[in-house]
Amino acid sequence: MLRREDVLIVDGYNMIGAWPELEKLRADRLEDARDRLLDLLANYQSYAGMTVYVVFDAFRVPGLGSEFKQHRLNIVYTREKETADECIERLVGEMMSVKRTLYVATSDQTEQRVAFGRGALRISARELRIAVQDGKREIESALRKEPPPKRNPLGGVLKPDVQLRLERLRRGQPLQGDGDGDE
Repeated sequence: MLRREDVLIVDGYNMIGAWPELEKLRADRLEDARDRLLDLLANYQSYAGMTVYVVFDAFRVPGLGSEFKQHRLNIVYTREKETADECIERLVGEMMSVKRTLYVATSDQTEQRVAFGRGALRISARELRIAVQDGKREIESALRKEPPPKRNPLGGVLKPDVQLRLERLRRGQPLQGDGDGDE
């Protein structure tokens, strides 16, 4: 598992094109595929305890690009004439100055080499999908195994006479003397 100070930078459209469930959504509506990817990565971010940046290519869209948070994820749309690969390289360069471990998730071989050359570790789309699925299974398994909460967690710890006195206090009933002079 990744450490808390770790940062994962994800090439968003690369994941959408590589993950079968997202590829199917993209065929009908790209926005649905993006939203599903963000939901999956938000859950993974919470599970892994790391910071996640998701970069979407807006190369042909005029404008300055945008950055915002959604589900505690950092979402980045590239600037005009900036590819997702260029944006990821820029982010890696900016973040390597701070002591942390950076991961770049993409299946683009060239981008993997460039990110690795700048000090980031690489994760393929397939590897990230497996990590996201494993995290989801672990969370579901932990939720199934967790015993239901006890109604009275002190019940097995306190002596019966102390439990009886506390119950009387809770109900507003007078305490009965037990001969030890504590009343």
